[in-house]
Amino acid sequence: MRARLDRVKHLQDPLEAASYIEVVLEEGDPKMLGKALKNVIEAQGGIDQFPAQVKQSYEQLDLMLSEQGEIEFYCLRKLLDALGLQLAVTVKSV
Repeated sequence: MRARLDRVKHLQDPLEAASYIEVVLEEGDPKMLGKALKNVIEAQGGIDQFPAQVKQSYEQLDLMLSEQGEIEFYCLRKLLDALGLQLAVTVKSV
């Protein structure tokens, strides 16, 4: 467990986390997106550190990225690509 925490520690930095998720989005693998989000959440102290509403949103997204959600994710990527657009992740301004 300690080694895993050391591997994701750099994701505590919002810029690092945003870059990491951005790369995963570019690769277009919804299973990897789910894993990447789990890594960022773990680096931030785990899902228990977030309010109930955030936990619920995460659980819904995780479910969406499950088997059926993969198709929807790819459809969104294809549509955005056809429009000359892409998903992006940036650090939120405070």
